[in-house]
Amino acid sequence: MRRVALFGGSFDPVHRGHAFIAERAQSRCELDEVVFMPCWQSPHKLGRALTGGDDRLTMLRLATRDLPWASVSSWELGRPASSYSWQTAERWRREVLAEGDALYWILGLDQWMALSRWARADYLAELVTFVVFPRDGGCPEAQDGFSAVFLPDAMAISASEIRTRCREGRSIEDEVGPEVAAYVEEKRLYREA
Repeated sequence: MRRVALFGGSFDPVHRGHAFIAERAQSRCELDEVVFMPCWQSPHKLGRALTGGDDRLTMLRLATRDLPWASVSSWELGRPASSYSWQTAERWRREVLAEGDALYWILGLDQWMALSRWARADYLAELVTFVVFPRDGGCPEAQDGFSAVFLPDAMAISASEIRTRCREGRSIEDEVGPEVAAYVEEKRLYREA
């Protein structure tokens, strides 16, 4: 039996906090693979245009290059519109995983608390076990009908703060690592407000 976790998000940009969460999930759940999956446009973040999918994929590949259990998927970026989590999990269950494989879904405490408002949340809960990481000092609590593993900690790094640092011409290497920082600089990403 394989254990695979899907880690979706905008990853705009990917940063060391994302890798920290994935490493904690991989260790705690004994995962064979964590699939980083940038979204085309999150249904929860419709107010801001995202950096192009190709740039976000490249940054993810750079950031996960030395993680043997990590992979990057462009599947959601190839969708014609915003993907819902249940659609992605259903596709993995039907087309990627074998019978009996375990599927996990990594998400933050804020989305865990809002899960009942997600499209087809009950169906999604039939497909996955959630892996929840804390945010802003909050402590996750169990919810009826949703199987979950709670991670004890996360790294407090904000993608929006990284974008602000770029606009201000400050270094982001500590937050994203040297390869992603060099790519952001080369492509002049996040320079505009």
